Amino acid sequence: MKTKQSGVSVQTNARISERYAVAKKILYTFLLLLSSNVHAALNVFACEPEWAALTQQLAGDKANIYTATGALQDPHQVQARPSLIARARSAQLLVCTGAELEVGWMPVVLRESGNSKIQPGSNGHFEAAQYVVMLEVPTRLDRADGDVHAAGNPHIQTDARNFLPIAEALSKRLIQLDPANTVYYQQQLATFNQQWRAAITRWEKQATPLKGMPVIVQHRGFPYLNNWLGLKQVAELEPKPGMEPSASYLGSVLNGLQQNPARMVLRAAYQDGRPSEWIAERAHITTVIVPYSVGGTSQATDLFAMFDDTIQRLLAGLK
Repeated sequence: MKTKQSGVSVQTNARISERYAVAKKILYTFLLLLSSNVHAALNVFACEPEWAALTQQLAGDKANIYTATGALQDPHQVQARPSLIARARSAQLLVCTGAELEVGWMPVVLRESGNSKIQPGSNGHFEAAQYVVMLEVPTRLDRADGDVHAAGNPHIQTDARNFLPIAEALSKRLIQLDPANTVYYQQQLATFNQQWRAAITRWEKQATPLKGMPVIVQHRGFPYLNNWLGLKQVAELEPKPGMEPSASYLGSVLNGLQQNPARMVLRAAYQDGRPSEWIAERAHITTVIVPYSVGGTSQATDLFAMFDDTIQRLLAGLK
């Protein structure tokens, strides 16, 4: 009897061990799958809020998006902080404007991050300016001309039409990096294109009264907006791009308005408003603060709202 009981005990223990091993294997597989799902989302480093917003439209929950700058920051003047470098270190995709907009800080972030996945030339390095027709491409490069960009004016986000080719290219890049979710990205792009084209039609209809409207700009940051909506720029408040105007220069602009009057003066939300207010008060015109990026105003909560608010502010400036 003892021998028999001993045999049964051994068999029972063996079954228990076998079941434990199977259960352990199942649990391990489950945890592995769970871990894989948790970390499946692409880590995206977006230089400006508009590209973070576009990536969100196209990638949804397939991406973890970090935005390096805020809408109330001058994207030319950003410090390559350790926090930016740390975020870039773990990024799989970098989405920036390019065209030297980030030239003052992005090279440092890229170098110090040591992340080969997002270096120029890699699939993880995306520059939106490469996919649109650039305006104000200089015929010569001279520091005496101020903050001039060799590839052209980088403020491409003020023309809603530019987001269509950029979205197309960015979607393809997401698919390259995450082919398992190809169908999802294609569906997101199709939805965005449909909604965005309808929105452009609406915005252009609303903006009809703006065509030919003479405007002053504080910074040479609106050629794409002017080109899209037909605004006529008659003066700018910076003597050279990136250079603060003196009182005497503002006086000369004011005198020039006698020959070429303007209806409003435009400035981006992140800019110091004093030059615009100075000229607006003396010329008896309206200052229009354009959100310029997602988050630039309280109304500009996403890409669609950014242009809704831009059009409404411009129209209000006519009154």
